[in-house]
Amino acid sequence: MALRRRLVRALVALALLLTVCAGVLALPAVALAAPVELPRITLDMGREDEPGKVVGALKLLLLLTILALAPTILITMSAFTRIIVVFFFLRQALGTQQTPPNTVLIGLALFLTFFIMKPALTEINDRALQPYLNDEIAQEEALDAAAGPIKAFMLRQTREADLATFYSISNTPKPKAAGDVPLHLAVPAFITSELKTAFQIGFLVYLPFLILDMVIASVLMSMGMMMLPPIIISLPFKIMLFVLMDGWSLLVGSLVKSFH
Repeated sequence: MALRRRLVRALVALALLLTVCAGVLALPAVALAAPVELPRITLDMGREDEPGKVVGALKLLLLLTILALAPTILITMSAFTRIIVVFFFLRQALGTQQTPPNTVLIGLALFLTFFIMKPALTEINDRALQPYLNDEIAQEEALDAAAGPIKAFMLRQTREADLATFYSISNTPKPKAAGDVPLHLAVPAFITSELKTAFQIGFLVYLPFLILDMVIASVLMSMGMMMLPPIIISLPFKIMLFVLMDGWSLLVGSLVKSFH
């Protein structure tokens, strides 16, 4: 009986499918062959008699490119890298999976970055942005003036060994002063130093929670509860320890003070 019902259902489905196909084939040929209007996109590379307009277009293109790369510039040339790496180490050490969520951690790291970078941003505004907007300096001078505070901030956080490594790789003569260090060498050296510092801070953050996990695991083993995952028991204790010691204030304060 079950086999017969399945055959009947299959025949009914096949009949419905054939009916739909026949209806589609019976549509008027005009309806099927109706033209579909698509937008037309053209790229015109004409000639321009005034060079100033071409230069303005190129400057606009360069500005749009910089805006597209703004998140990368923010991450690689500011305090954001160290802060976000330490925050992810903390979440891994607590074992809370996706709590706090990435949006919260990135937002907190972003505002801490603005707080730490405020002196450099103020200097850029006073020395580069405002004079350029008031037509007191040219665009090239504004870019050089804006690069100075950022480069000074990066060099304060960069280890001499990391900077010497990139000078050795590029076979570039060592500069006589810190201001002579080019950006294409200062940026990768700064990122390398920031990652090393972030991993050192992350290790110090991870260590007490690791010890607590080991203690909980030893207690469970001694009680014969080998089938119970230690992280289930240690998670509330780690959260309680972090809250009682006011961990967020200590961590944020230490991160801010680590930028000398």
